[in-house]
Amino acid sequence: MLQASGILGHERPLVIRVSFSTFVVCTVCLPLLGLITCVFISSVFHSEDSTGTHCRVPNYLPSISASISLSPECHIWRFCIGLHSAPRLLVAFTYFKFYKTRFTLKFPESLLSCFSLAFSVCENLGLLLLTYVSSSETYFVHKEGFVLFLVSSLIYMLITCRLWKTIKKYSLCPEDAKSYCWKVRFLLLNVSFCAFAGFFYWKHNVYCESGSYTLFALFEYLVVFSNMAFHLTAVWDFKSREVMVISTSEDKDF
Repeated sequence: MLQASGILGHERPLVIRVSFSTFVVCTVCLPLLGLITCVFISSVFHSEDSTGTHCRVPNYLPSISASISLSPECHIWRFCIGLHSAPRLLVAFTYFKFYKTRFTLKFPESLLSCFSLAFSVCENLGLLLLTYVSSSETYFVHKEGFVLFLVSSLIYMLITCRLWKTIKKYSLCPEDAKSYCWKVRFLLLNVSFCAFAGFFYWKHNVYCESGSYTLFALFEYLVVFSNMAFHLTAVWDFKSREVMVISTSEDKDF
């Protein structure tokens, strides 16, 4: 929503209001749509390049790293992640301020809120690193970015569930209880998908079985989707809040 008007020749500030729920959905949808687009293009137009491995066995789905390393997929993915990174940091700092307000007099939770912010920032940095350094360019750096993203996201989700367990305990709002329950569910799903993805990745590299890499890629997608779903629970956490962008005009005297 836009608000602006002029009084006696003086322009009032231009105010843009967006509900936080809409802001969060748009932020999450950027990497979601980017990933779906990249996987689709890789599967249809670059099938051999994106699914080929050292085992030389039939595979039917590209891994995320393979699907975002080709062109034009890499440009689509980099555009989506670059555009979503700043709003993602804004959400992280919003959570931090929310926790500091709720846990002012509680030392363990107050400390955990600081760790939550730190790991959320690390998760975002890891995502940026694995995005802008593809596996085909510098595999080691890409791998380190992926590890940073995965480890940081898991620790962030664990800390978040711990904090929301306390919030649920003392809150009378049904939205808080709903948010906590879904956070725990998405965390458990994420851990399960990570375990399956790791198992099939190991199985593919050790035994070179046909289809193992395809199952690894499938569970890798599910890891990312469950991570996105976890972050989407912010819709319930800040349902009544708004994001405001204010543009002020300064009078200039000559």
